[in-house]
Amino acid sequence: MARPRTHDLDSLLDAAEHLLAERGSSAVTIRALAEATGASSGTLYHAFGSRSDLLGRMWLRAAERFLSEQESAIEGLPGEATDPERAEQATIAVASVPATIFATSPDTATVLLRYRRDEILGRELSEGLRRELEGLDGRLLAVLTSLAEGLWGRRDRAAIETIAICVVDLPTAVLITRRERVIDPLAALAAAIRGVLAEIPPDPVRA
Repeated sequence: MARPRTHDLDSLLDAAEHLLAERGSSAVTIRALAEATGASSGTLYHAFGSRSDLLGRMWLRAAERFLSEQESAIEGLPGEATDPERAEQATIAVASVPATIFATSPDTATVLLRYRRDEILGRELSEGLRRELEGLDGRLLAVLTSLAEGLWGRRDRAAIETIAICVVDLPTAVLITRRERVIDPLAALAAAIRGVLAEIPPDPVRA
């Protein structure tokens, strides 16, 4: 008699990411995932609890990978964290992480770069998963704040929003496209970031 198939959590989330990348967020359902993986609906409900938590867990895993690599990119640079030149290099390194992930794991990159968080996550997340997502938000804010402090010695909203444009908005616009490019997108991204950083955000007292 054949042994029953087993499904680890990561393989199920890989399949969910692929469904999202190929068909969109509405296609990621417990039933569709069961058909794609051969897992029973009961197994999937036991693993995730609900469709909302399936989507939340998928998004959380992708965001965790991005953040871990972004944190490593900052820590891997030599020099003092308060050195503006190092902080600029760190900002470019953090912004370049999506290109690395998209090259090796395009479905994971798609989860974060082609879909807004509120497009994927519903309001019916379990309390435990909601707390994990809040913890991840705190880590992202810490990354943005550390870069703003290194560049300008500031941690106000204007400074942090400027960094967010560099490491969240610009990579999506420059790196993730279906069009073929004849220029180096990473070089274009670095030039765009330097241009933004050259315009120091307004003094919060005067803004």
